Amino acid sequence: MAEFTLPKNSKIQKGEKIDASDGASNAKTFTIYRWSPDDKDENGEVKNPRLDEVKIDLDKCGPMVLDALLYIKDNVDSTLTLRRSCREGICGSCAMNIDGTNTLACTKDIGDVKGDVKITPLPHMPVIKDLVPDLNHIYAQYNSIQPWLKSDSPAPSRERLQSEEDALVLNGDDGHGPAACILCFCCSTSCPSYWWNSDRFMGPAVLLQAYRWIADSRDDATGERLDQLEDPFRLYRCHTIMNCTNTCPKGLNPAKAIAEIKKMMVARK
Repeated sequence: MAEFTLPKNSKIQKGEKIDASDGASNAKTFTIYRWSPDDKDENGEVKNPRLDEVKIDLDKCGPMVLDALLYIKDNVDSTLTLRRSCREGICGSCAMNIDGTNTLACTKDIGDVKGDVKITPLPHMPVIKDLVPDLNHIYAQYNSIQPWLKSDSPAPSRERLQSEEDALVLNGDDGHGPAACILCFCCSTSCPSYWWNSDRFMGPAVLLQAYRWIADSRDDATGERLDQLEDPFRLYRCHTIMNCTNTCPKGLNPAKAIAEIKKMMVARK
């Protein structure tokens, strides 16, 4: 049987154990991935990533994982680096892997996690520092689908209207349609097909966004958009594993959107 090991510089080391709970009865430990390109050993080589364990008093922070991380950054270790913005599950900035699942730290209730809370960056992405992944490549893929309205008709003096039925295609009758995607990329970074072929496969998040414009009744570039996706890798590397739908913190269904694009591809041939 073949045996595989991580490269030496990828093996995660044990980090510091910090008890900042002051003996509080309502305390919890957060195991946090730490890595910095500026953290070097005596030989000048960048140190391996590590997992720090920080125990805090939950009565001193809010109920969400993001609240705990910000408390740790503000009161325990100011070098902890993460992205966050809206704190309302709208911007997608604080996407990370929590307790083994890609989700948003601002909407993940600490009480939902039994035992210690393990927090790592979104998987299979280059790490800039700590919990901050490098999203340049996936944003370039998003830009490649030209995510804006394309219309041959003159611009109206007000907004372009559409019927309630057409709007439901984008919004969903339950509010979970493709237009609700916040580009947190939890789905793409949970997709094995994207892990293996991210150089050419667009991934669930970008394909969901592509469908959002393909399905928009006000857009006149459906054929052009389908042509852009007609490729053995860009679209068809999806194997319907369903990790994308299972992990979406907004309850969306990227797998269904991808299936709809495939149906459109077949229908026009």
